[in-house]
Amino acid sequence: QVQLVESGGGLVQPGGSLRLSCAASGSSIRTYNMGWYRRAPGKQRELVALIRSGGYTNYADSVKGRFTISRDNAKRMVYLQMNSLKPEDTAVYYCYGNDWRDYWGQGTQVTVSS
Repeated sequence: QVQLVESGGGLVQPGGSLRLSCAASGSSIRTYNMGWYRRAPGKQRELVALIRSGGYTNYADSVKGRFTISRDNAKRMVYLQMNSLKPEDTAVYYCYGNDWRDYWGQGTQVTVSS
């Protein structure tokens, strides 16, 4: 079983960048698929980016070319580098992990506004 804690959210102007971090504890994440989801106000939670245990990545169309997901298994960390942020990226971002169960962090708020 793994516990996930996000950090790095905040307020940023349009066009700016943020880096989200997800720290895992309780278990190695080496065999886990890891990802980031987000929930914008009034919308359903959506997948932002996924990185599989073997390193394969996929992204939502809305963030392709702007966001990059990465992982450091030795440090039990997952990252989301977000560049060229837009107001529509405003949401609570959740770290996600999966072995044969789903695990979720508590979320971190990202607000993109001038």
